[in-house]
Amino acid sequence: MSDTATSGVQQVFQLKSASVSMTALELYYFDSDEFEETLRNKINQAPGFFQDTPLIISLEKYEGLDSELDFFNIIGACRRNKIHVVGVRGGNDDQRRLARGAALALMPGNNQRDKPHEAQATDEKPELPAAHTHQAAPEPPPAKIISQPVRSGQQVHAPEGDLIILAPVQAGAEVLAAGNIHVYGPLRGRALAGIHGAESARVFCQSLEAELVSIAGHYKISEDLQDNGWKSAVQIQLRDDLLVVTPLDKA
Repeated sequence: MSDTATSGVQQVFQLKSASVSMTALELYYFDSDEFEETLRNKINQAPGFFQDTPLIISLEKYEGLDSELDFFNIIGACRRNKIHVVGVRGGNDDQRRLARGAALALMPGNNQRDKPHEAQATDEKPELPAAHTHQAAPEPPPAKIISQPVRSGQQVHAPEGDLIILAPVQAGAEVLAAGNIHVYGPLRGRALAGIHGAESARVFCQSLEAELVSIAGHYKISEDLQDNGWKSAVQIQLRDDLLVVTPLDKA
C-alpha cells in the first residue's frame, strides 16, 4: 500500500484562487533584435526587480503587423534574460490564435471585458424591488498593518488593499500592495503599489531612499528618484503614465 493511501489523503490536489504579482509588457511593434536589446537595457536598470518575474504581453496598443508577431521569439528572448512569459492580454482573434499556438494563457484586455447583456424589448414590465430592500455598499478591503521593520530579503504583500508599515523598509526588502503603500519610516527597499493595475494608488514615506518604486507597473529606480525629494517625506503618484514625487508638506 502506498504512503498516500495510508496518510488519509483523498485527492491529488485542490484548485484555489491565488493573487500573483505580474508585470505587463506593452508591445507596440516587434523586431527581434530591437526587442531583446531593449529588454536587456530595462533589466540592467533594476536587475533584482525582473529576476524570474512572470510576464504578460499586452497587445492592447500593438500597431505592428500580425505576421511579425513571433511569440516563440519573444518567449525565447525573455527566457534568456530570466523572465517567464505566461500569457497574453488583449489582441485580435488572429493574434490570440498565435498566442494559443505558443501555449500562452489568454487574458481579456480592457476592451474585451464582459459587458452586461442588453435588455431585450418586451411587453412585460420589470419587477421592482420591495421598497424596504436596500443593497449594501461593498466594504473596502481592510489595510494590512505591519509594526516591525521589513528586513533585507523579506517580502510583505497586501493583495487586496492598502499596506501600512509603521517601521523602516530596509534595502533588499520588497513591499507590494493592491492599493496604497504607507511607510512611517525610511523606505530603502522596493515598493510596488497598485500591483493589479490601480493607477490611482500612491506611495507615501517619511524618507525616500528606495531602490525602486512602482505604481501600476510604471517604475523609477534609485538613480531617477534621487532627482527630487530624496531622503525627505514624499508621496509618489502616477500622472500621465509618469511617476511624480511631491513633498508631503506640499501635497
